[in-house]
Amino acid sequence: MTAPTAAGCAAPDQAAPLPASLDLEKETVITGIVRSAGDEAVSGAYVRLLDSTGEFTAEVVTSAAGQFRFFAAPGSWTLRALSRHGNGDTAVTAGRGINEVSVTVA
Repeated sequence: MTAPTAAGCAAPDQAAPLPASLDLEKETVITGIVRSAGDEAVSGAYVRLLDSTGEFTAEVVTSAAGQFRFFAAPGSWTLRALSRHGNGDTAVTAGRGINEVSVTVA
């Protein structure tokens, strides 16, 4: 079995604008960029959303500009990025609205 490619992934384009119908008073968006230790954006990285117990919830592939986005519930999450530059984790406590996060991989 081969791994799915970004083209075969059901996740939306991570660089696309947020939908106009999105109600940021009710929704929680975790968005950001994966960066290398040299502060360069990392495209094609797999970003995993883990819940407060460390359980896998979702995964997306970063855009050409290293961007990612998750629609989640408010609460404590861990973002885990896996890339050719290395791996990295970042904890985030997300509230309603847009929560911007940077994940550094090394």
